[in-house]
Amino acid sequence: MFANQQRIEQHIELLSHFTATPGAGVTRLTYSKEDLSARNYIKDRMLEYGLTVSEDGFGNIFGKLEGTIPDAPSVIVGSHFDSVPNGGAYDGTAGVVIGLEVAALFQESHYKPAYPLEIIALVEEEGSRYGGGLMGSRGMMGLLTNESFQTLTDKDGILAVDAMRQIGLDTEKEKLRDPKTMKAFLELHIEQGPILEENAIPIGVVEAIVGLTQLEVTIQGRAGHAGTTPMSHRSDALVAAAEVIAAFPKLAIDEGDGTVITTGQLHVFPNGANVIPDKVVFSVDIRSGNEKHVQNAVRKVEQLIASKNEAGIHTSTEQLLYISPKEMDENIRAIFKETTDNLGIPYCSINSGAGHDAMVFSDFTACGMVFIPSKDGLSHCPEEWSDASHLADGANILFQTALRLTEGNKL
Repeated sequence: MFANQQRIEQHIELLSHFTATPGAGVTRLTYSKEDLSARNYIKDRMLEYGLTVSEDGFGNIFGKLEGTIPDAPSVIVGSHFDSVPNGGAYDGTAGVVIGLEVAALFQESHYKPAYPLEIIALVEEEGSRYGGGLMGSRGMMGLLTNESFQTLTDKDGILAVDAMRQIGLDTEKEKLRDPKTMKAFLELHIEQGPILEENAIPIGVVEAIVGLTQLEVTIQGRAGHAGTTPMSHRSDALVAAAEVIAAFPKLAIDEGDGTVITTGQLHVFPNGANVIPDKVVFSVDIRSGNEKHVQNAVRKVEQLIASKNEAGIHTSTEQLLYISPKEMDENIRAIFKETTDNLGIPYCSINSGAGHDAMVFSDFTACGMVFIPSKDGLSHCPEEWSDASHLADGANILFQTALRLTEGNKL
């Protein structure tokens, strides 16, 4: 039994239509009307493939095929279905679609597992609407408290719980997942980089995921008229922010060992062409495969920001997310490699420079990730694309691995 490439392509294509920016990439923010449309499509496919469908109090979607062992932990396959603004059709979505394909193959092969199979579609991995990222997986595992979630707002001040209710989700459903109910988590993802394509290798078996932290920085100055306030009398929040952000590339290079620092969000207030900005809020994303470098970079960034506390400028920094580098499960990596050899698919070992839900779950259960090539290494843009034949290869690897993990053998 092998993956149906045409079916995979169709799911990717149809899900790409659920976007707030038609013709300009996929914009599918959590708890939006586009989320609802994609959510209904995913749930319908889960039902079609014989799964029992449920959602938790964060809106994560689960499709479960019961096993023959009573109350046994599940082998979970999936990823996230939210996107960045004007992103691509494959990031996260491909992993959900491959989960659906694994379920379809279980159904078509008439396989009754000993351990349950669960397909999962997670919310807000990107953090595009509510910040921090990995919200669905972090919430499931108790790393986001219910109290924090109840007060979580987007940039427009809309509470997450209100947005959930607006699309008909039940905020009172159980939010926490008992780790004892999880035997393993398997995730396919596009690489989002150039290594696999440049080396003509269709599969990457992920060894480890980079550590990362996300900060939200606020710089408060004083507003004034752009024409009448002398330069010597200004407390310009945007100038201070620009000086800080401009220093990040050298800071990262000096830290070395692949450390990267990125500012991807910048909000200027009051955002008037003839008004000196009195407040700037911006993001800082810091990543490295070595936790020591992440911590060093955080300390240096905070020192740099604090150095601007003078001449009417006041700064503050909030850490929204901190996750240390995570190694994927050794036994699952071995199964992936053995399965890939058996299928005759070339592969290499690879590390992930991007964060994924698997890094959250890895503290609670055995996790494994498979990468497929990204054309030109592009991601988080409308040009993002991966070959359906590579997606089918990944589906076959995850299907065979899921068969093995659900048949009753210990990891």
